[in-house]
Amino acid sequence: MSQAGQNNLITDVDGILLGNAQDERVKTGTSVIVCEEPSVAAMALAGGGPGTRETDLLKSDTLVTSVDAICLSGGSAFGLGAADGVMAGLKEAGRGFGLMAEAHIPKTPIVPTAILYDLANGGEKDWGHPSPYPELGYQAFKKARKEFTLGKQGAGYGAKAGQLEGGLGSASFVTSEGFQIGALAAVNAFGATQMPGTECYWAWPYEIDAEFGGCRPPPDYQLKGEDWGAAKANPQPGQNTTLGVVATNIALTPSAAQRVASMALSGFSRAIRPVFTPFDGDIVFVLSSGRVPLAEPSAFTLARLGELAALTLARSIARGVYAANRA
Repeated sequence: MSQAGQNNLITDVDGILLGNAQDERVKTGTSVIVCEEPSVAAMALAGGGPGTRETDLLKSDTLVTSVDAICLSGGSAFGLGAADGVMAGLKEAGRGFGLMAEAHIPKTPIVPTAILYDLANGGEKDWGHPSPYPELGYQAFKKARKEFTLGKQGAGYGAKAGQLEGGLGSASFVTSEGFQIGALAAVNAFGATQMPGTECYWAWPYEIDAEFGGCRPPPDYQLKGEDWGAAKANPQPGQNTTLGVVATNIALTPSAAQRVASMALSGFSRAIRPVFTPFDGDIVFVLSSGRVPLAEPSAFTLARLGELAALTLARSIARGVYAANRA
């Protein structure tokens, strides 16, 4: 039997913590997924308007094979500065990659980062110097823990999901043999998360225990091919994006994590319509805390993990929007 984890959050995965910080005046925020130990990571990109930092090092042929944290932030390209604050917190904790183990040479924290566009949401954006994002990143890192709130939090604080409020969502899944899969999503999509003419989420087939309202479409429901529902009106390039992170306790190689990331992208298409548009910077990271080694790794096990990653990410997207619109 498989079911949601204890808190139905990405932090149900052993070795994973999450911290959020937001600025109500600026109407933006940052989320930091902290690995208690350096973790293998990968990422897959599908949207046409991405904004990232330190993602090239996730390629399987690079020197660094693990990361210390993943940072998600609002603020468009300004939000990439949130990683500076996360790195500062990790440096204080003595974390990071080092070629030489000498006291006078600081380690370099590895923090891949992705951003979403929330600059047009009405907050006070004339922040002067410095920008708020390094401090938001630092505060989010310091707040990293197992339990957190969904909705208008962290990177999802200033987000919109089509014509609905966007937000931060999370979900988890645990299998009978102890596979832990958790997902986090900051939903700022151009596309709609609800089916046209209903309050039912596209992700409803994957819902567990009415976690995003329990709505089901009528049995005679028919979808018109060009009816997108409550997608954003008059979008501008770069003003959207859904950011996702999937974590597992299963030990993965970099190439195996990359395959899971590629499969996890289908979670976006199960929860948002349309998706991967020219206006979106959709990206998903995969983290392996490596707490459970696979005695007999197989392509079939990898396929299972990829499918579980996709359905858990789809649930996270719906949960984030559902929580944001109940506030």
